[in-house]
Amino acid sequence: MHRQMCWLSKSGGDGEKILYLQTEPNQPWRPYTTFGHFAVPDYQIPGGSKGWATYQKLLKAGWTLVPSARANEFGNSSYAESTIQNQ
Repeated sequence: MHRQMCWLSKSGGDGEKILYLQTEPNQPWRPYTTFGHFAVPDYQIPGGSKGWATYQKLLKAGWTLVPSARANEFGNSSYAESTIQNQ
């Protein structure tokens, strides 16, 4: 199964990066928060990375980390709308 993760900016620029996931090769990258069955609660650390706990879980489960530059090679059209909610 195609299971990839990548750290991408919420705005598509150089801003704060969060964890994005892709479960199928022809699907857009989506924020980890849209995958309730994979996501776990974020650590309550001031300034901590959004998605770090989920990243650790999925890495142990065999997911592949893709470099941001590779995920960006098709431009912003390969991203789904970000729906990050404050916890």
